[in-house]
Amino acid sequence: MRKSTRNLISTGSPFEKSMGYSRAVVQGDWCFVSGVTGYDYTTMQMPDGVAAQAENCFVTIKSVLIEAGFDMTDIARVQYTVVNAELVADLSASFESHLGEIRPAATMIIAGLIKPEMLIEIEVTAFRG
Repeated sequence: MRKSTRNLISTGSPFEKSMGYSRAVVQGDWCFVSGVTGYDYTTMQMPDGVAAQAENCFVTIKSVLIEAGFDMTDIARVQYTVVNAELVADLSASFESHLGEIRPAATMIIAGLIKPEMLIEIEVTAFRG
């Protein structure tokens, strides 16, 4: 039986070590990207507004996928967590821009996040096979 290689990807976020997770795990032809919030991980600044935060999420996701040897078009599944249903209308342009042609399977959850400035978290699973 062949054992697939496991590769851990980090963005250098302080949350990764303190919360005990990797930004992404690559296992064979799969890439599991942990929930990404709207921080700009180079400055650790969080922009105001859910649309700007979503854009930062997608910048991080794309960067992680590229580092892992994947592309945005490999995204097969996405899960959005948004803190308030009233914010969803502000997200459609970002979702369409980044995933409109890819159209992965998707789930949206309305729930609180661990810091009050966080308005959205996006998690993706990609497959290249």
